Amino acid sequence: MQILTPFFVMMRARQLGRQFRDIERSVRALPKRNRERLSALTLREIGQASRSDFPHLYGTAPEARYLPWGQGTDAGYERASSTNVEVALRGIALWLAVAYHETKNSPHSSLQPQHRQLMQLLRELKEVHGSSKPVDNNWMQESAVA
Repeated sequence: MQILTPFFVMMRARQLGRQFRDIERSVRALPKRNRERLSALTLREIGQASRSDFPHLYGTAPEARYLPWGQGTDAGYERASSTNVEVALRGIALWLAVAYHETKNSPHSSLQPQHRQLMQLLRELKEVHGSSKPVDNNWMQESAVA
């Protein structure tokens, strides 16, 4: 299995990178009001995921918890392409939360670039959240410190 692990990690990194580009494009295309809503939804999703037993498997069925990665990013990615704005925002928030936890403390160096890109996008959402609510400066620290 040690021989195949780097291959699987590389394939996962490519998949996350491809999905991230589409998610980032969707986020940047959102009007400011929807970005503010996305910011709050993402904070909530990251917090809920951090409170689960396996944050990187958030959004995954319990019987699939022994997989190397969950189905949350796939579910979020699929929802993100919805024509319904609310479904799309919730899908993007789910994808961001699961990808954040999946790449956060990964021992695999090929997932580090995805984490850095993700953190940059989350920082931008944090700034949007901070500008709409200047009292709340601890956006990520409140619930994502897991």
